[in-house]
Amino acid sequence: MKFGTRLAAVAVALPLALGLAACGGSDGKNSANGSMPSVPVSTETAPTSAPPTTAPPAPVAHLNRVTFLPAMNTALTKQKTWRTTATMTAGGQTIMTITGYQQAKPLAASMTMTGQAFEGKSAKIIVLGSKLYMSMPGATPAGKYLMIDTKVADPAGIGAMVDSADPTKTFKALGIGMKNVKFIGPETVDGVKLDHYELTVDTAAALKTQSKKLPAGTPKTLPYSLWLGADHLVHKMSFDAQGISMVMNMNEYNKPVTITAPPASKIVKR
Repeated sequence: MKFGTRLAAVAVALPLALGLAACGGSDGKNSANGSMPSVPVSTETAPTSAPPTTAPPAPVAHLNRVTFLPAMNTALTKQKTWRTTATMTAGGQTIMTITGYQQAKPLAASMTMTGQAFEGKSAKIIVLGSKLYMSMPGATPAGKYLMIDTKVADPAGIGAMVDSADPTKTFKALGIGMKNVKFIGPETVDGVKLDHYELTVDTAAALKTQSKKLPAGTPKTLPYSLWLGADHLVHKMSFDAQGISMVMNMNEYNKPVTITAPPASKIVKR
């Protein structure tokens, strides 16, 4: 497979695995920032000889179109690192699996991709600021990396991919393009009780924030499913677009992560 084709695979994986997966837990202090509102408690005063009684708590408020993204933005500021695993399928077959870690500030990421796009072998991607290191079967010798500084040279628009992986910009795009948020109901995933939401995003509006036009054949809207904990921590996300499905799981938030560039001896030129 040619180098350009592999870059196309990275173009799919990088924004999704880094940007859309960047959702964390919030401190739930107040509803002004999109957190779940505090539950009001009312007390009726009984005669002095009887103890006061407390009214039952009000139902828990779920997130909506107005509060959903502010809550996720607030949650994101609490997360320094996280682990992402993802599986992409098409026609009932797995075409790519992704595992990796991301650091929020400064932006850094390390992920491994395996699948048909890499002839069944594994590719490794490391992002450190504007620099991207890629080790790809058939494009680089085994164990070697190609380094691309997106501020100097930017083949295949990799700089835009890295830029779109910035979680704050991903949220901005989703916020502008979001048409609807629907609470589906509580579900248990991997033994954890979560709230399932469905989002409908205007594709053209979301792309416009990145100065991009809607490619021919792209659906006007894209549905996303997200599963959040009570603290708004995202545990799972999925979507289907043009015959390709992707399921992501996020965990290991705020655990120590060390992401470093490959040594100079492992860097090769194109």
